[in-house]
Amino acid sequence: MKRRRVGSVMTDEVVRARSGTPAAQLTRWLREYDISGLPVVDADDRVIGVVSATDLARAGRGAAGHGDLTAGAVMSAPARTVRADDSVVRAARLMSASGIERLPVVDEEARLIGMLTRRDVLRIFARADAEIREEVSDDILVRALWLSPTSVAVSVHDGVVTLGGSLENSGQVALAVRMTRQVDGVTAVVNRLTYRHEAPGRQRA
Repeated sequence: MKRRRVGSVMTDEVVRARSGTPAAQLTRWLREYDISGLPVVDADDRVIGVVSATDLARAGRGAAGHGDLTAGAVMSAPARTVRADDSVVRAARLMSASGIERLPVVDEEARLIGMLTRRDVLRIFARADAEIREEVSDDILVRALWLSPTSVAVSVHDGVVTLGGSLENSGQVALAVRMTRQVDGVTAVVNRLTYRHEAPGRQRA
C-alpha cells in the first residue's frame, strides 16, 4: 500500500528570510511570489520561525506601519515543521489542527529543505476515483490481505469508498476497512461487508 510522503510533493525552492530581513521586504516577497507566508532561518538554515501575511498585517497596525520592523520581530515562533519522511496525511492533519496554510520541511538538524503548502496537499487528496479504486483493490485486498479479487466489490465516488461482499471472518473486515481509510485520497469508507465467522478471540457485542 502506497503512503505518500511529504518529500515527494514538497516544493524544493523556498523563499526564506533571516531574522534581520526588513518587514517591508517580506511584504514585497509575499506579493511577488504570490505566497501567504515564508520561513525565517538562522545562519545555519535552521528554521526559527514563520512569517505570515497575517503576522505582517498585525505588526503594521500595531506600529503604524512596518517602519524598522524585522522578520525576527513579527514572526511566529517556534515554527511548526514536518520532516520529508512524514506522511502527507500527518502533515494535512497538522495544518488543519493549527489553521495554517504551509509547513516548512526540515531535515534531522532542523535545517530547511522544502515547503509543503495546502495546495500541495489538496493535489494529493484530489486523486481520481479510478486510481483510488485500483489501489484499494490491488494493493490492499489482493496483495496485502490475500483476498480473491472477486470477494469484495469496491466502488469510489468523490473519494468515498464503499466496500461490499462477504469475507471469512470479522477480523478481515476490520482490517480491510482500517487499511482502506489510510489510502491517500480516501475521505470516508462505507462498510457493507459481511462475514461468515467471528474472528478468534472476538465476540459479538
